[in-house]
Amino acid sequence: MKRRRLPRYVSEFKDRHGKMRVRFRRTGQEAYYFKSIPWTPEFQTEYQACLDRMAAPKIEPGASRTKPGTLDDLIVRYYRDALFTGLAASSKRNVRSRLEAFRLKHGAKPVAGLERHHIKAIIGGMSDRPSAANNLLKLLKTLLTFAVDERMRRDNPAIGIRGFRIKNDGLHTWSEEEIAQFEARHPIGSKARLAMALMLYTGQRRSDVVRMGWQHVSRGGIKVRQQKTGESLDIPLHAELERVIAGTPRENLTFLVTEYGKPFSNAGFGNWFRDRCDEAGLPQCSAHGLRKAIARRLAEGGSTNQQIKAVTGHRTESEVSRYTRAAEQKMLAGQAMKRLPKRETGTNLANHPEEGSQNED
Repeated sequence: MKRRRLPRYVSEFKDRHGKMRVRFRRTGQEAYYFKSIPWTPEFQTEYQACLDRMAAPKIEPGASRTKPGTLDDLIVRYYRDALFTGLAASSKRNVRSRLEAFRLKHGAKPVAGLERHHIKAIIGGMSDRPSAANNLLKLLKTLLTFAVDERMRRDNPAIGIRGFRIKNDGLHTWSEEEIAQFEARHPIGSKARLAMALMLYTGQRRSDVVRMGWQHVSRGGIKVRQQKTGESLDIPLHAELERVIAGTPRENLTFLVTEYGKPFSNAGFGNWFRDRCDEAGLPQCSAHGLRKAIARRLAEGGSTNQQIKAVTGHRTESEVSRYTRAAEQKMLAGQAMKRLPKRETGTNLANHPEEGSQNED
């Protein structure tokens, strides 16, 4: 049987150990070695990430000419270290975008000269963007710990600096009314309804949903290997998700593809789903809000933190505890109100007005 030709920029070769490897090489980008077999859905996802310069990021010009001991030098070293190269493609993209913005302003400055008051001034100057400021502070703590390991500093001046207190809960969590409104606009059989059901009844990130396909469904469950964490999950197939899948035409191995029949990139899917939410009159809703909605539903159904984490793949208690706390508060408030004695109001006061005047003070 004739072998299928590899896509553009992809080649196959035998390494020094005699093992066959598949590599992405494109001018101006770092080389990328595929983890999946060519032409599988997982390979297609990796390939798209390379084309989008996420898995194979753009080579930074002048990196070899950075001045030793500067923040430029530190950041270039960090990009080559396992702390960075071991991150998922989406995390690399986010970290790189934040670091490059920081580097543009401060890259020429010496690492040894960075003091605590400098960091506080940088973070304080971002008061109009508290979430971005907190993310940068977290990243600087990691970067400067790396600087200590590289013997570019003896201490980490970012340790102990506190970020901004943020009172909101981040992206909007879908309500039951909003879920019903979306379903009314996008019936079973539509790609939008399938996308919603996959997120709402598996609780996965969009980076995992875009890779799901018919081959992952078996024995009443759906298997997921999370791209961000590497966590392997086997999630029971909810009856509603099973109903939606059964009512969707089977045209591709992957559940969700673009209008050209190709797998979505993470950003591309997010933008596409944003349009579907707008069509349903839900501009406040997003794909990630459905991941939060299933956590809310599980908590309201009495699930523990550990049970919720088994579905969503969250690793820390803090990420899911707010859902269980809110559900517990609602339940306890309901129980308390049922115990509140019933009293007739207004009648006695109307019959005895003098008693009311005596109690006004």
